[in-house]
Amino acid sequence: MTSGKAGVAYKAAWAILTLMLAACGGGNYRPVRDTPVKIGPPYAVRGITYVPAADPTYDMLGYASWYGSESGNRTANGERFRAKWITAAHTVLPLPTYVEVTSLDSGRTILVRVNDRGPFSGRGRIIDLSRGAAEQLGIRAQGHAAVRVRVVEPPERDKERLRKGKAAAERPRVSEHILANLRGQLQAGTR
Repeated sequence: MTSGKAGVAYKAAWAILTLMLAACGGGNYRPVRDTPVKIGPPYAVRGITYVPAADPTYDMLGYASWYGSESGNRTANGERFRAKWITAAHTVLPLPTYVEVTSLDSGRTILVRVNDRGPFSGRGRIIDLSRGAAEQLGIRAQGHAAVRVRVVEPPERDKERLRKGKAAAERPRVSEHILANLRGQLQAGTR
């Protein structure tokens, strides 16, 4: 009779351990939605303190890189990371935030949904794009590129497409005159 109770206890312990490991492995992801917006407290990575804050006027020049091998991991706002989706990581913008990312090489501009934290390495990097976003922007082969990142409030239909992992409506390309100006500002470090 005791071996039966031991077997039940063993199975119960095994079930609990399995559930705990599943939780650590990233089960129970947050649904992809825009509320609640997560700002979060200050945090430190590699000796640098980051202070998340809402900034509707955010407009920066710097460098973008991309990531994609983390597919299936949990993002900083609790969603499942999907490398093919048009998402990004940013150190301080609220999660989620919508940004326009413009390649200073090509003038191509895309709309991206920020749902994760990063980049935490690389001088001048201001955003990490998912593999899907890097492909859409045309920088995947380069690995990194000079960009402009601006917070925007896109139409609901574009937000809905991004929440479903699809690209938003195509954005107009930036003129060569404006690109030359932005490249000069980035080189001079005036922004």
